[in-house]
Amino acid sequence: MRLRALLETDALGLRLLGGRDELDRTVRGVMTTDLKDPSRYLSGGELVLTGLAWRRTPQDSEPFVRLLAGAGVAGLAAGEAELGAVPDDLVGACVRHRLPLFAVNESVAFATITEYVVRQVSGERAGDLAAVVDRHRRLMTSGPAGGGPEVVLDLLGSDLDLRAWVLSPTGRLVAGAGEPPGGAGAALATEHLAATRAGRRAPHRVAVDGRTYSLFPVRAAGRGPASAGGVGGGPGPDVRESVLSDWLLAVEADAGEWAAARLDLLQGVTQLIAVERDRRDAARTVRRRLAQEILELVQSAAPPAEIAARLRVAAPVLLPGEGTAPHWQLVVARVDWDGETGGDGDAADTGAVAQSLLEEILIDPAAAGMESGDRIAVAHSGGEAIALVPLVVPADATEEGGDGDGPAPAEGAAAAKPADTEPAHTGLRADVLLAAVRRPLAAGLADDGRLTLGVSGAVHSAEGLRGALEEARHARRVAAARPGRVCAAGHHELASHVLLLPFVPDDVRRAFTARLLDPLREYDRRHRAELVPTLEAFLDCDGSWTRCAARLHLHVNTLRYRVGRIEQLTGRDLSRLEDKLDFFLALRMS
Repeated sequence: MRLRALLETDALGLRLLGGRDELDRTVRGVMTTDLKDPSRYLSGGELVLTGLAWRRTPQDSEPFVRLLAGAGVAGLAAGEAELGAVPDDLVGACVRHRLPLFAVNESVAFATITEYVVRQVSGERAGDLAAVVDRHRRLMTSGPAGGGPEVVLDLLGSDLDLRAWVLSPTGRLVAGAGEPPGGAGAALATEHLAATRAGRRAPHRVAVDGRTYSLFPVRAAGRGPASAGGVGGGPGPDVRESVLSDWLLAVEADAGEWAAARLDLLQGVTQLIAVERDRRDAARTVRRRLAQEILELVQSAAPPAEIAARLRVAAPVLLPGEGTAPHWQLVVARVDWDGETGGDGDAADTGAVAQSLLEEILIDPAAAGMESGDRIAVAHSGGEAIALVPLVVPADATEEGGDGDGPAPAEGAAAAKPADTEPAHTGLRADVLLAAVRRPLAAGLADDGRLTLGVSGAVHSAEGLRGALEEARHARRVAAARPGRVCAAGHHELASHVLLLPFVPDDVRRAFTARLLDPLREYDRRHRAELVPTLEAFLDCDGSWTRCAARLHLHVNTLRYRVGRIEQLTGRDLSRLEDKLDFFLALRMS
């Protein structure tokens, strides 16, 4: 704003005492001070308000005004309440230094002037930023991206003093200057997904770790706002299809205090970011097509040589610069919604949702930016998504039939895991994949959706892909048999009793465990004998009396007494393998 606007606003009650030729100066802020030397707190362009408490003698005016002029302030407004009138020595000093001077009537509070200036400056900055955003949008839609979302977020920070981040639906940082404070990305994504599924109108205002944020959805270009008018007033089907794939813009501010113009500006920013999102999705088309072609060949039982040829094409696209052929893992994911009819349209919709989710899940949570998913190829078919994950073969890896070590994950790719979670040669692990994303995804699935995921073992050739696909699908079915909204299972679980337990009907489970464990639980309840914990420890120690007694801090004779009581109450013999196995399964199913 210009200084001239202050005189044109009657409510401010300002009188110009000097500097009429300087009224076109730009005001960039406002500061109230009664310090004799406020220069350290000035950055230039301010309207300085003062009550003149710093003035003790007429000689004080000259150095005060000289400091203000040196700091580049736009003008000075002096209150009349302290001295009854602005002294002539201050007027003269301002004339000498060409500093515009206003008198503030004692009936006008400095707070009134401050509020007016802040509101005008903020509005003009928003208008300037809106023009920049509009120009940037035109550049991005007609040619190469001019810096992407980072440029717009920088403008929000420099022109509107707004800290903002673009986050994926799992809270992964897509764009922004560093992570949100305290690593709040996952919590913000969780709040955003829960609010969207609840049908709340955006922007969503939330508090995380004592900070207030406003969350704006970033929807794919060409797609209208998600409906909030489903059956019974709940979110409609389009919400379920989009909520798990939309990005969000998180702004550290309370949008409830904003004017309509600023809200409109932020909506424009989300549209701008959506253009980049569409570009990112378009860049994945080649990788998706490769995965689709390979999947169709595998499912149609094509000759291994034909599949191997397609893998040789895919390898340099997914792992550029690698000289050796990678090993491969397959990941299968499925999203199911309550009340679906199961038709072909439903399968296609849920398959696309699962595809988008799987592309997000397979990105290393520590990888920021929009290009972090370049090594992921995901297809979808029949309601499920299938990811083809390349794994770099270590230089010292042995050929098939060697010591059994598998491949190492690709550096920076989805397979890369923290060193303290899995050895480098094990590749993807189902439990690790979901560790960082389980909470936000559960919020997006709400109470009517499920995500189940299965991971195959690594294979080194085209011949093994069909078996790997069946292995991943079987693991996903194991995950689907477990309780919870977000479940995963891996190939290492398929050679264990864990594979069988989820498929035991609930009534059979209850009857089996009740017959073996209820007598022990009842005895423990009445006598506090700890027979069930003793049984668990005995089986964990493989029936070793000395190791079990040491673990429980018991004398061996006391342990023998407890085991004898277990056998007496259940009619079983813990020296027999069959009875040990029955107890083991009963404990696992209970």
